[in-house]
Amino acid sequence: MATSTSPQDRDISTELGERVRQANAAGTALRIVGGDTKAFYGRQVRGRTGEVETLATREHRGITGYDPVELIVSVRAGTPLAELEAALAENDQMLPFEPPHFGDAATVGGTVAAGLSGPRRPWAGAVRDFVLGARVITHTGDEQRFGGEVMKNVAGYDLSRLMVGAQGGLGLLTEVTLKVLPRPSACHGLRLEMPLDEARERLAEWGRHPLPLTAAAWQDGALHLRLEGGPGSVATTRARLGGEDLDPGFWDDLREQRLPFFGGDDDRPLWRISLPQRARLEADGLDEQAMLHDWAGAQRWLRSDLPAEALRDACAAAGGHATCLTPGAAEPFTPLPEVMFKYHRRLKAELDPKGIFNPGRLYAEL
Repeated sequence: MATSTSPQDRDISTELGERVRQANAAGTALRIVGGDTKAFYGRQVRGRTGEVETLATREHRGITGYDPVELIVSVRAGTPLAELEAALAENDQMLPFEPPHFGDAATVGGTVAAGLSGPRRPWAGAVRDFVLGARVITHTGDEQRFGGEVMKNVAGYDLSRLMVGAQGGLGLLTEVTLKVLPRPSACHGLRLEMPLDEARERLAEWGRHPLPLTAAAWQDGALHLRLEGGPGSVATTRARLGGEDLDPGFWDDLREQRLPFFGGDDDRPLWRISLPQRARLEADGLDEQAMLHDWAGAQRWLRSDLPAEALRDACAAAGGHATCLTPGAAEPFTPLPEVMFKYHRRLKAELDPKGIFNPGRLYAEL
């Protein structure tokens, strides 16, 4: 693969490894920071002894390999996400999972650690689906490589995909290899006024046909759609579905939580709810009409003062779970069943026996 270089590219893996080695020897907790744009996502890092040191990765940056023909890119964790996306755009390619930035300083490492995907996720796949391999500094300070550069690599213990969504709790991600895809040649947004129940029925019907849908969200009595693909297919589908033209910036604003729904004077907790697409959420004080339904209904955003336990019980009854994105939440993530939590504890103990990597970020016990 070809290597893309810029004056700011730098490999500081040796220095990072030494910092990890010293922290492990002293039992000092490390708060791993890239661009720090997703600090709101999760709990505060808390060390066993109370002492926490910040380990910044932004200087460890650069695209180490890029093969546009094979649709593969390798990039250091501290590389700005915008820089990677710009390099891909030069070859009319993209990150298919459409990750949110939440700020100009967002890094590739933070993108993988958070594991968050944008509106295209139900049609293209999640972050984990496009991670081919990774380099990780373990608790001993040694950098190891996991995974490979092909989609069917299953040899060995693939820590690379375990790093996705782990919030930096299993090791220090230093480099990741990703599968990329071509950008669609045509894109158009539509807004169709219709009630929520009708939107659910229409989406279910359209899902049985090869329409070029890559995003669908419902809010305030209107279904918003994004069509992407070949110009002919997009034009034909646009004429078939009707509706009004939609500002193309809508999807970026949804992904980055810049829509009015996410701002304003509403200081109630913000919840991200994951459910089967057509599931109905039933609990006292819940109004589905007041939610923002993304991912064709599989991801729903809610502002609510409803007690966390009551909301999570309702989500569990509907086959899903709820995450609180308001900073300072006592328990942002849905508590895991004891059987599942046992495996999380064992994995953490095996990969981070002294608990130095972002302890407590996911759950207080980890």
